[in-house]
Amino acid sequence: MNKSSIALIGSGGHAKVILDILNKSGIKGIKVLDDDPSRTGSEILGVKITGTCAWLTGKSNEYQVIIGIGSNKVRKAVSVQLKRAGFTFATAIHPCSVIGEDVKIGEGTVIMANAVINSGTRIGRHCIINTSVSIDHDNIIGDFVHFSPGSVTGGTVKVGSGTWVGLGSRIINNITIGKEVIIAAGSAVIKDTEDKVLVAGVPARTKKEL
Repeated sequence: MNKSSIALIGSGGHAKVILDILNKSGIKGIKVLDDDPSRTGSEILGVKITGTCAWLTGKSNEYQVIIGIGSNKVRKAVSVQLKRAGFTFATAIHPCSVIGEDVKIGEGTVIMANAVINSGTRIGRHCIINTSVSIDHDNIIGDFVHFSPGSVTGGTVKVGSGTWVGLGSRIINNITIGKEVIIAAGSAVIKDTEDKVLVAGVPARTKKEL
């Protein structure tokens, strides 16, 4: 955890979980920002919302940013804007997660309580590895991927950028998931997928193109 000043973008449920991780990691002086002006001055976990993202203007040397937005597409769009403005991004890793010593984690990624990421795995930028996710050895996870709570991969799985892995879904070993795929909750993926498709079921089948 980088302990320079942190600005957290967003104030919904996902942002609240990230704020809790930052608090548990001993990070002080966190600024919470939300582009809904009506949220300014309200609180999450006792921290007042300072203002909108405009508050960050000219502060790229003072703050690293974490984007607390669940939507992969919105999170990506916000990250592009902030990167152009010169900002770098912090990670948030829950102290009760278990991460192999050689695992690589990209900037802006958040890892929730009881997540397990095993040896040899690479996690991309701005990913969400949610509560009780299990990612086994030698996975390659693209940027802006969201693993929902309780989802599981076997070894040597590849997941393309922008993919959403649904609640409690399973991906067996040696599978390649395309880019911007949606894996429906509770699915069991036993075959590779194309890009931009919705897959669902046990075993998972392609339901439609996205």
